[in-house]
Amino acid sequence: MFKEELSLVPHLPGCYLMKNKEDIVIYVGKSKNLKNRLSSYFQREHTGKTMMLVREIDHFEYIVTNTEMESLLLEINLIKKYNPKYNILYRDDKSYPYIELTNEKVPRLRTVRKINIKKSKNNLFGPYPNVAAAKKTVEILNRIYPLRKCQTYQKKECLYYHIGQCLGYCTKEIDEEKIKSMKNEIISFLNGNTKVVTDKLIDQMNKYSEKMEYEKALEYKNLLDYINITTEKQKVELADNINIDVIGYFSKDNYISIQILFIRGGKLLDRKRNIFPMIDLEEEELSSYISNFYSKNVSNPKEVLVPEIINKEAFTSAFNIKFLTPIKGEKKKILDLATDNARIYYEEQMTYIKEDEDKISKSLEELKEKLHLDKADRIEIFDNSNLFGNYNVSGMVVFVMGKPSKNDYRKFKITSDVNDDYGTMREVIYRRYFRVLKENLERPDLIIVDGGIGQINAAREVITSLALDIPVAGLKKDDKHNTNVLLGLNPITEISIDKRSDLFLLLTKMQNEVHNFTINYHKDIRSKGALSTILDNIDGIGEARKTKLLKKYKTISKMKEAPLEELEQILPKDIAISFNKFLNEYNE
Repeated sequence: MFKEELSLVPHLPGCYLMKNKEDIVIYVGKSKNLKNRLSSYFQREHTGKTMMLVREIDHFEYIVTNTEMESLLLEINLIKKYNPKYNILYRDDKSYPYIELTNEKVPRLRTVRKINIKKSKNNLFGPYPNVAAAKKTVEILNRIYPLRKCQTYQKKECLYYHIGQCLGYCTKEIDEEKIKSMKNEIISFLNGNTKVVTDKLIDQMNKYSEKMEYEKALEYKNLLDYINITTEKQKVELADNINIDVIGYFSKDNYISIQILFIRGGKLLDRKRNIFPMIDLEEEELSSYISNFYSKNVSNPKEVLVPEIINKEAFTSAFNIKFLTPIKGEKKKILDLATDNARIYYEEQMTYIKEDEDKISKSLEELKEKLHLDKADRIEIFDNSNLFGNYNVSGMVVFVMGKPSKNDYRKFKITSDVNDDYGTMREVIYRRYFRVLKENLERPDLIIVDGGIGQINAAREVITSLALDIPVAGLKKDDKHNTNVLLGLNPITEISIDKRSDLFLLLTKMQNEVHNFTINYHKDIRSKGALSTILDNIDGIGEARKTKLLKKYKTISKMKEAPLEELEQILPKDIAISFNKFLNEYNE
């Protein structure tokens, strides 16, 4: 297989692109020796996800680079460009929250997920894989420090002012020195120095105890205990207090477990861990995972401790962070700790992961059998929403190998406001698959529509008109909106499925996923429509200002949360004040 093509590949570093018969890039990899690596795919037996990849490869391309560092950077860019399904399959790409201390005149402290690091001028700390810990930390700091709590300035003091958690910035003179002092102490705490905060908690606890307000004193004691217990667990014996990430891994039976420990100010702040099936060599899998993580990260450490197999020089140059492998001392012990944690997590989770993999595999095999399909690797599912007879929308979710592929989800705003479900289905199917043809996108093995025979026929008409050969099935719900019947084949037939089976559970999950995705989009569209209408009726807001406001805030809720000084960046001060007042009085 590919004997002639492989004979031409050089023994040089570079990247390779695996493509399927539709010329879609399905995997991007790199290697210090392209010939050896590519030959290994086609000259030996494989199992698991590697076997699935090899079966789908129709041809490959490669790009030679001068150094390993160049191939690392090229791999990052190629994965971003093509988003290959086998690169993102089973990877944990969810965003973790950060703690943000805003850079406003009167700052706010909050947890955030989506951050544009190029535009953000705020102080960021994290990431925090433990979301509850991030929220608890913000809660404690907001109780101790009287920062601004409200999203917008009010005309009178709010509850936080009366309970001593705000200085009433909306009506009182701003003490810039006090604000500067609070910011410095919060930043110090989030960088690992807990003494100032614990001293404040002790002081408050003693104050309420002396006044015999024991319930209040107990509250502060509980907060103090939380910090003491947490920081006691976090202590790491390091000579320096710089921010360090520590990456360990463990691999077995074609699966790799990766653990990242986040050490900030000499304390173990949090960890990120993940297990997924390997397609490449463990060195390349770990390298790809690390490059993906740090290309997305917005708050990088000073050092990253990594196993010996990682090319430290290439990563140091690529991300401007010092990557190193300690061979002795405390840093070596911490790297060993990360490796041990990766092994323990593997041993804890693999039984459940393999059971889940088996269930999904059997479900897809059953689905292929019932619908007479050759493949069911990629399934695209559609749902329509036209609540209240307007703002018609559709949503598409994608399941790859039985798991949601959220980067592939798509939203469609329907051009007609007529309540015509079949017409909506025709429009969204045409728009989706005309684009698939035009841009040579990956085609699904199955299309599922949320509906009955009418919706299936509408979708099939469009697929036939585009000269595509993609099977279409339907999922029908009962009166209680529960998944009830699978419809498919030709002529369309009701296909019985045991409601206790894994296939039925998988189809129900797909149907719920597309329904929730579409409904949420519909709510967002309605909110935007209402906002556009509101802006049309505000004196001083013309088309240009309206466009800027819609682009920046998108929803009424986000506009309500906007500080007055932000609105003043788009609107003249008097208009911003009156508009801000109007929004505060407006009920959605």
